[in-house]
Amino acid sequence: MYVQPADAPQRKPVTVPRLREMKARGEKIVALTCYDASFAAHLESAGVDVALVGDSLGMVVQGRASTLPVTLDEMAYHTAMVARGISGALLIADLPFMSYRNPEVALESSARLMARGAAMVKLEGGDTWVCEVIGVLTAHDVPVCAHLGLTPQSVHKLGGYRMQGKSEHAAARLREQAQAVAQAGAELLVLESVPAALAAQITHELAIPTIGIGAGKDCDGQVLVLYDMLGITPGKRPKFSKDFLAGRDSIAAAIRAYSDDVRAGRFPTDENILG
Repeated sequence: MYVQPADAPQRKPVTVPRLREMKARGEKIVALTCYDASFAAHLESAGVDVALVGDSLGMVVQGRASTLPVTLDEMAYHTAMVARGISGALLIADLPFMSYRNPEVALESSARLMARGAAMVKLEGGDTWVCEVIGVLTAHDVPVCAHLGLTPQSVHKLGGYRMQGKSEHAAARLREQAQAVAQAGAELLVLESVPAALAAQITHELAIPTIGIGAGKDCDGQVLVLYDMLGITPGKRPKFSKDFLAGRDSIAAAIRAYSDDVRAGRFPTDENILG
């Protein structure tokens, strides 16, 4: 059972409608990935708005080369753990590779994650079949977060982890897909590794909030992989990330600093913008 830490901010739970209200008010949305109850409690204490149980756990927790091997069972397991550590943050869970390949499978997969505590599910892509899935989920009262730009589940098709939307044609395609997922019913959109100017344009054009990761400072919010922003992921840290633990004495202080910097517009800076 969740026990709220003494230093946790007193706040109303973050809801799907509230995210849209935050966009309208110009309030930055603070998001972080999370994979267990202990880290979830730290996110809660720092007032993080969105806890994302990302399939990135396949790489930073399981040590795999990509997110593709992550299973629905594993996502359900980690979602349940995170749900035990939060009370106010909105919990979003990734639908892993091939778990939303058609509307029927997507409904079954989403039901499992929401039964474990997710308030929203996230899926990747903006093609016609993905929009069909989004529409069916929305019709069954499953809130959906879309994900465009660098979509890690498409790493082999993309030829690696590369910035997307750099050419005029690719940028136009991403804008079209952003409109399509919103029209299909998505309530939130993650933009990963796209040019800052393109992310700003998409953010301005959409009524739904955007969350950037390697997409500049003009998105409605920011998300980072928790292990990257703590500097504990082996290997080279992504340019769009920052080690918030450096110079601080605790994980709690690092997460609080990240939250404060996102809300104040201090993160990301030009150093964290891809080019």
